[in-house]
Amino acid sequence: MTKYIFVTGGVLSSLGKGITAASVGTLLKHSGKKIGMLKIDPYINVDPGTMSPLEHGEVFVTKDGAETDLDIGNYERFLDASFLKSANFTTGQVYSSVIERERAGGYLGQTIQVIPHIVGEIVNRIKLAGKGHDILVVELGGTVGDIEGLPFMEAIRQMKHDDDVAGTFFIHVTLIPYIKAAGEMKSKPTQHSVQELRRIGITPQMIIARSERPLPKTFKKKLAMSCDVSQDSVIEALDAASIYDVPMSFLRQNILKPIAKELDLGEVNPDMDEWDTLVKKIVQPKGKVTVGFVGKYLELKESYKSLTESLIHSGAHLDTRVEICWVDSEEIEERGAEALLTDCDSILVAGGFGSRGVEGKILAIEYARVNKIPYLGICLGMQLTLVEFARNVLGLEDANSIEFDENTPHPMIYLIDNFLDQSGDKQLRTHKSPMGGTLRLGEYPCDTKDGSIIQEAYNGAKTIYERHRHRYEANPAYRKQLEDAGMIVTGESNGLIETVEIKGHPWFLGVQFHPEFTSRLQTPNPSILAFVKASLSSE
Repeated sequence: MTKYIFVTGGVLSSLGKGITAASVGTLLKHSGKKIGMLKIDPYINVDPGTMSPLEHGEVFVTKDGAETDLDIGNYERFLDASFLKSANFTTGQVYSSVIERERAGGYLGQTIQVIPHIVGEIVNRIKLAGKGHDILVVELGGTVGDIEGLPFMEAIRQMKHDDDVAGTFFIHVTLIPYIKAAGEMKSKPTQHSVQELRRIGITPQMIIARSERPLPKTFKKKLAMSCDVSQDSVIEALDAASIYDVPMSFLRQNILKPIAKELDLGEVNPDMDEWDTLVKKIVQPKGKVTVGFVGKYLELKESYKSLTESLIHSGAHLDTRVEICWVDSEEIEERGAEALLTDCDSILVAGGFGSRGVEGKILAIEYARVNKIPYLGICLGMQLTLVEFARNVLGLEDANSIEFDENTPHPMIYLIDNFLDQSGDKQLRTHKSPMGGTLRLGEYPCDTKDGSIIQEAYNGAKTIYERHRHRYEANPAYRKQLEDAGMIVTGESNGLIETVEIKGHPWFLGVQFHPEFTSRLQTPNPSILAFVKASLSSE
């Protein structure tokens, strides 16, 4: 039977519940335990797929094609594992499935209520995610006291008494504010937060105290007494030089000791030597390289969370600090590419949706191509390489993607009516199809061309597997023209163009997939690692 660790948050949001859950999971995994991860989101959206990146941050895509919360990305990056759609669910999904079952007569005419039906569905989903694991670490989104979180709180409370559950452990992440004028830390917000949990019927067994300053021993003792936890179960979570240092900080405080005792795990000694070495290279690297990151959601860097983290992973393995020079593509349209990218060792054009800033991205691609600067284009960044090449090399001035101009005479990027999804079923995509249902999502194979940059990056692999999140595809009708002029298709997936490179350019790669989704601290994504290597050699 599976044991469960529940991570809740108090006082306010954005305290780092996801990093806490991932850190605990990592330490247990490195102790030889089989660990599962689950993020529960109390919002009513079915998934974050149609939510604005500025509202919610990045949409993370799982191997099996689910659009999930960005914390799933943290779990994969920390635990060096792939999680499936069962690793994230929302209020919207829970209510949808209960209503669907009720409409089909599945409840035999019962009155459907939050307790037991909604709560029962939540418990079933948690148990499903826990199957096959020694321990499931469950992060509950939101903050204690949120009205939408109450059914989830009730579900995890009930699981304490469930005969199918081998053990439960509750961790509460909370804020310890420092009042500058008074010159002291305050425990009262945490006390109130714990009281609210107790009122619901949950008594936390560990407090993760987010603080800007170390907690004095006397304060820790007071916090432990007032929250009814042992002193060794009050763990400091100070601002870290890197998020990847958080597991090491927790380990130094013996975080696993009370967890192992309560869950009867025996002796746990995680082997974190390799992890520690990589963290040191992140914090104090020998080299430095500057990547010009061209995007349009720069107001919220969380929109590109996986991509920025993947650059950190590659930097750690190359003992190099990857400095990101954030460049707004709309600003390139006003000031030109050279003015903004001249000090960069390489250029990366990220994915995105919509026409805003597209011409600026095309100018950045032209600048990288003409000046032989290492270039990586991801998803839309790959599609626009075809548009740029068609306009400026093939002389097709009106070339475009039909995403931005339905009537372009040269649709370099188009919308194929049907394509095979992951299950091998045909899907129909049109301009009017619902945004959340017509994307190519999840992992697909890509056959690589001998002698290509992409094949070399993946150590000679003939077929690679990467994740997708897009609607539009490169138009094969222009393939011969492109290849005759020097833009070579070097990767294909079931006849679809996946990667392109330019003959005679030192390092130029466009990829239709999102390589950042499979990058982890201990195993960086090969194409991004090769890009950072190329950036170093161009200095």
